[in-house]
Amino acid sequence: MTSRRSFPLLARAAAIVVLGGALAAGLMQGAGTVSAETATAVPPPVFAYDEPRADRAVVVLAGGCFWGVQGVFQHVEGVTGAVSGYAGGSAESAQYRAVSGGRTGHAEAVEVTYDPARIDLGTLLQVYFSVAHDPTEVDRQGPDVGTQYRSAIFPMDAAQADAARAYIGAIDKAGVFDDPVATTIEADGTFYPAEAYHQDYMTRNPDQPYIRAYDLPKVENLKAMFPALYRETPVLVASAQG
Repeated sequence: MTSRRSFPLLARAAAIVVLGGALAAGLMQGAGTVSAETATAVPPPVFAYDEPRADRAVVVLAGGCFWGVQGVFQHVEGVTGAVSGYAGGSAESAQYRAVSGGRTGHAEAVEVTYDPARIDLGTLLQVYFSVAHDPTEVDRQGPDVGTQYRSAIFPMDAAQADAARAYIGAIDKAGVFDDPVATTIEADGTFYPAEAYHQDYMTRNPDQPYIRAYDLPKVENLKAMFPALYRETPVLVASAQG
């Protein structure tokens, strides 16, 4: 299957017209809401994890195309930053053209920075497993196929890794998904920010057919499933840099 990410950005503008055949055509004609994404409520976390006492903590999450994952967490209360990037490979290969080939070891990932006084790791992971992506998929999400689209958590330390591993076990035990959670816990995965044109992509391109089909529904699912966590105005990379 050909991923929408197999093309350079300029070529994708034309190629996306054929995405999903009738799906893309219907979207471009404004034929109502067409969603390729669903949400699954996972149980709240019960693991023990001591949040940092500072006003800043970080978790790096991968779940398919980083456009949608970044967009979801930019709308979560307590998140102070969400940056698209790459994790799992070397610094030399942390750039779009290399990663899109699927041979660098990198996954498209998002570095989520949050205020532990306002939101905790467990709640962020609940959002991640419920609405940000399908954690049962192996090396793919939606139309995107390859190891660079795998479900993975790149922990900051052993305690964060243990917490994530415990939560995955609890989700599997609860049986909320038909298939086991495929999310891997990958230590030593240094995060490298992606190119500027990938940052805030959902906000800057809300009418692109891919975004409308696969990413905006995730934000709507966040709003419906976690109304107390949803904020209308996203926290953007551009705002932080400005």
